[in-house]
Amino acid sequence: MKEFFTGLFKKKNTKRIWELDAFRGLCIIGVVIVHAIFDIRELFGFYFETPAWFDWIQTYGGILFVVLSGVCVTLGHHHIIRGVVVAVCAMIITLVTCLLFDRSLHIWFGVLHLLAFCMLTYGLYRKLPWPVILGLGVCFVALGIWFTTFKVSNPYLFPLGLTAKGFAAGDYFPIFPHLGYFMIGVAGGKTLYKNKVTLFKKVNDRNPVIRFFSFVGRHSLLIYMLHQPLVYGILFLISRLVNRAA
Repeated sequence: MKEFFTGLFKKKNTKRIWELDAFRGLCIIGVVIVHAIFDIRELFGFYFETPAWFDWIQTYGGILFVVLSGVCVTLGHHHIIRGVVVAVCAMIITLVTCLLFDRSLHIWFGVLHLLAFCMLTYGLYRKLPWPVILGLGVCFVALGIWFTTFKVSNPYLFPLGLTAKGFAAGDYFPIFPHLGYFMIGVAGGKTLYKNKVTLFKKVNDRNPVIRFFSFVGRHSLLIYMLHQPLVYGILFLISRLVNRAA
């Protein structure tokens, strides 16, 4: 019995795969920048032309983060627990946006809702061969793209990617096609990282830049939860100071 509890609480000597943490950190920094620019333009009325990289991040950054999450889920053993934690965070986001913002900015099924769903359902197909998972992922992506070509009359099917006329949301990551992107990441994790080691063994992961992005990636959920109120609060204070100076 003593050995059981010792093993349960003993910290495992596992080495994280630095590039996954770093890329995830890069993605979450992109999210912070996009949301900060959105706040400046839409909530505080300071309109300016956005650079091309902003549009790229806004369009593809979320997809890349979902794919990375699919890769990472194959390396851990607690996807149910993590899924529950992310689901709770998603509900908090929904509650806060409904209380504080206009209806068009409410988040009913954002990236955290999606990731919670993906983590909680991962066990249904985790033992399938990776080519089958990849094939299903591609089919789900195609299905989600097809869903964008028409509207439905039922207003409650939006989690699937089926939206009614007039549907609006501050952050929207429907199950289709994004479950497909997640499953493509799972297939990548089962092949590229089947040995659970870095693909870039010659890179010095102690480099300060890599360590910074890796640190951000390891704490991506916490940063995601805290960044918007912090960014909004800082911008609010700046706007008050500017108005007083004027």
